[in-house]
Amino acid sequence: MSDHDIDPTSPRMAPKPEVTKIAGRELKPSTLMMGHGYDPVLSEGSLKPPIFLTSTFAFPSAADGKRHFEGITGKRPGGADGLVYSRFNAPNQEILEDRLSVWDGAEDALSFSSGMTAICVLMLAYASQNDVIVHSGPLYAASEGFVAKVLAKFGVTYVDFPAGATREEIDAVLEKAQTQADEQGGKVCMVYLESPGNPTNALVDIEAVRASVDAAQLDCPIAIDNTFLGPLWQRPLDQGADIVVYSLTKYVGGHSDLVAGSIAGAKKWMDPVRMLRNTMGGICDPNTAWMLMRSLETVELRMSRAGDNAAKVCNYLAKHPKVEGLGYLGMIKDARQQDIYDRHCKGAGSTFSLLLKGGEAECFRFLDALKIAKLAVSLGGTETLASHPASMTHLSVAEGRRAELGISDNLVRISIGIEDADDLIADFEQALEAV
Repeated sequence: MSDHDIDPTSPRMAPKPEVTKIAGRELKPSTLMMGHGYDPVLSEGSLKPPIFLTSTFAFPSAADGKRHFEGITGKRPGGADGLVYSRFNAPNQEILEDRLSVWDGAEDALSFSSGMTAICVLMLAYASQNDVIVHSGPLYAASEGFVAKVLAKFGVTYVDFPAGATREEIDAVLEKAQTQADEQGGKVCMVYLESPGNPTNALVDIEAVRASVDAAQLDCPIAIDNTFLGPLWQRPLDQGADIVVYSLTKYVGGHSDLVAGSIAGAKKWMDPVRMLRNTMGGICDPNTAWMLMRSLETVELRMSRAGDNAAKVCNYLAKHPKVEGLGYLGMIKDARQQDIYDRHCKGAGSTFSLLLKGGEAECFRFLDALKIAKLAVSLGGTETLASHPASMTHLSVAEGRRAELGISDNLVRISIGIEDADDLIADFEQALEAV
């Protein structure tokens, strides 16, 4: 249960202090996932947090209720001091958010009902009429579509730049965006990144973006979708991002059995989003939050195994005569991309793009012939998944835009799971025979 709703004057109910350090040693996230943010004493000694299936919470006094609502409504800074109503906060969600903060070294985190809910509420919290959003490309199709189609209804425009852009190129884009904002009577409200980009695995130089934003003296957050590499293989807040975004459906959930999302960062960036989430709803439900806490206990193990498998599979695929290329971060051929990888990433991940010799027909034959890998969208699960972005996840993107972003008809996106690597190689080998 959240520490906030415990009477601090009662020693019997006082929560135990959080243990984050032992003998001067900072505990690692994988250790903290086993109990951070939860005291069994507060829930009848239950080792794991119960699922709190309630819509509302009883206040100790009317004065407490008033104080909580002063925080919820923003009349007093800092948010609610305790549990109020499950659209705002609840025990499972608060424990989950505490643990998500640990992985990225963030001050605060917010959970949502899906990754796209997190992204949409985040953008709505910061974008006003006639503002400009600067974003990298490629983005997940739904993210790009929300900016280009939905926010456009309210006069919000965008300027984009390719993932591997240099500092000078980013400077020029920000100058263009500022000019555009001035002409529209708005401001540059957000720089939104996705790195690696979906589905090409193209990397963004976060440090260069940070330097450009600072040089331009822009008062806006840098947000980044870290779903492909987080939370294990990349920590964007360390490189200067302000807000890190996740589809928790992917690696964090990791079992292809839930849908959720989150953002994390400094409290000053989280508070406006929290206020809008309080109004709109979209908070993660308690059962999903509980399942995500379960998954966080093994996220390092699962991602490490999948990463090892991907390295073995890609080593095989890179030598196959029917493979034209691989968008795998462990085999980068571009010097600029390798430089970004060396500075930003702690691992190559387990999701990559496979370029086959041919086009859509060859990709479809390959996908239809798979026996272990499943033909399905999404990524980061325990099972290996494969899909065809041009005709599936990115079908809504205009053909010319897809070509510009490198989402070609011969590209297959593969997310490697935790099966036996040799079995996966055998599956890809027999599927390639059908091409």
